[in-house]
Amino acid sequence: MEPTRPVPARPKRARRIAACTALVLSAGMLLAAPASADDTPAPHRTVTERPTSSTGLRPTLTLPKHTAQKARAAAVEGSVVPAKPRADFDGDGYSDLIYRTYGSELVISPSNATADAPFDIPDKVPTAYKDIIAIGDQTGDGVADVLTLSPYGSLSFHAGGSVAGTGHASWTGKGWQIYNKVFSPGDLTGDGRSDLLARTPSGELYLYPATGNTTTAPFAARVLVGKGWGTYDQLVGANDVNGDGIADLYGRTVSGDLFFYAGTGSKAAPFAQRVLTGRGWKVYNQIIGVDDLDGDGRGDLLGRTASGTVYVYLATGNGGELAPRVEGGSGLNVASLLAGAGGNPDFGKNDLLGLDTKGTLWAYWSLNNGTLSPRYKMSDDGGWKGAKPLYVSSLDENAMVDLLEVFDGGVYNHSYSPNDVPKIGSSWGSYNITVGPGDLTGDGKGDLLTRDSAGYLYVHPGNGTGRGFGARVKVGGGWNTYNVIVGSGDFTGDGRADIVARNAAGTLYMYRGTGDVNRPFLPPFPVGNGWNTYTKLATPGDINGDGKADLLGVDRNGSLYLYTSNGSGQFTAPVRIGGGWSTYSILN
Repeated sequence: MEPTRPVPARPKRARRIAACTALVLSAGMLLAAPASADDTPAPHRTVTERPTSSTGLRPTLTLPKHTAQKARAAAVEGSVVPAKPRADFDGDGYSDLIYRTYGSELVISPSNATADAPFDIPDKVPTAYKDIIAIGDQTGDGVADVLTLSPYGSLSFHAGGSVAGTGHASWTGKGWQIYNKVFSPGDLTGDGRSDLLARTPSGELYLYPATGNTTTAPFAARVLVGKGWGTYDQLVGANDVNGDGIADLYGRTVSGDLFFYAGTGSKAAPFAQRVLTGRGWKVYNQIIGVDDLDGDGRGDLLGRTASGTVYVYLATGNGGELAPRVEGGSGLNVASLLAGAGGNPDFGKNDLLGLDTKGTLWAYWSLNNGTLSPRYKMSDDGGWKGAKPLYVSSLDENAMVDLLEVFDGGVYNHSYSPNDVPKIGSSWGSYNITVGPGDLTGDGKGDLLTRDSAGYLYVHPGNGTGRGFGARVKVGGGWNTYNVIVGSGDFTGDGRADIVARNAAGTLYMYRGTGDVNRPFLPPFPVGNGWNTYTKLATPGDINGDGKADLLGVDRNGSLYLYTSNGSGQFTAPVRIGGGWSTYSILN
């Protein structure tokens, strides 16, 4: 991919206008208070809106038809009550597929239709959701319901309305940002209601049994399932796979081994001992639990490759064993979020910004397949000459990348409109590095990281609006040993924001995030040597669709290389994805 390619039409995405993303710069100190009328006025730089598409992009799916045509009660032995589908919004007895495009459109692919359609969830714009969780029919009206999870940890219950969407939230609970994965595998307790599982970054897994009370307390107090569940980079709720009426679970390790956990029906111990189901599942960036696809009453799986190709795995009924895969379509890389996918949801940044040597801003977005879109022009020719832009993970709840500018010692947010460019910080000239890696404090809100000329590193806790910050917190000194510090999201697979730093010798170090503002990073470990071959390092967020942040490097010849995270704090072998990138003086 070359930076001089023409601009395509981009699918619609909810945006604030003008920039559609916001950017931070190297220099100064943020103040929580707004600027006064006597402060230097905002910079008058133009930022153009991203182009939109009249049609959008859609995958082509050829999933199995319901050829078995069996009554579900006949698909299991004895008097077992068959598992109900978790995402049946059209009332045909089979789950539908809900996804969000990288243009931030919510879409439903109904099981009984040939075309996708928009899917509406009131109360929030689609980009505000960190995850969407199909929870089955909790209200008893025969239509599936959903939970939405906000970036700041609000979990909301929405009663299903029709194939076109759901109703307004009838319940919202807060504090769910303590988990890196919240999902529903189906009914784990045997009462006919879909329950909830939640995993902490340290690997503790909790069960929240459903109560049926969808207005004040849809879930009972949590029960610890066990520890050590962080070994899996994908946890996939599969509903009932073995035909006993109880939900089951798959877990995939970083190395690609797939394990099956049969549900027991017990709240205290909801899963039996794990069984190795297969190897080689690392080829999929997402594994999706889609319930029963072929009509035999057993839950099936989809695997999506980085190229967007979909493969179908049908349950055999022999424990968690799956039949050989069958290709089920292509183009699913357009989905930046899939309800029922096994990976940790990511949000905040999936974009790359370049300031060329003439002072013009250009931007790219991830295609979720290991490549970037053709570039699009974000400013007038030369309109940003002399500026120091940096794309950072979202500073507000719209979950979209932010664009800030340092001007005359102040920091301004260009994410709102040409007439609304608030000053969000002053005295920024004392900082020589600024990074926007995401949430460093554990509250789900995007934060900033700065380094001053003496080598001290500071966290600036975001207030969640993109217009202010709390008092800075000193991390420590000695950080001037690094000539590069970058980060945008989770490199290590635990759901927390991390950073990488390069020293003068070319050694790259990984700093794992902790979620504690007073001790935001664990001691570093080396990623590797020889990284000074790159003139620029940039972190665009997730490029290959697995939910983990990736890393880009530009070498002295102007070639762009992609390093994808392997989920253990290291990177895969580099892949060259374009040339001519020396045209940019700043890339982030």
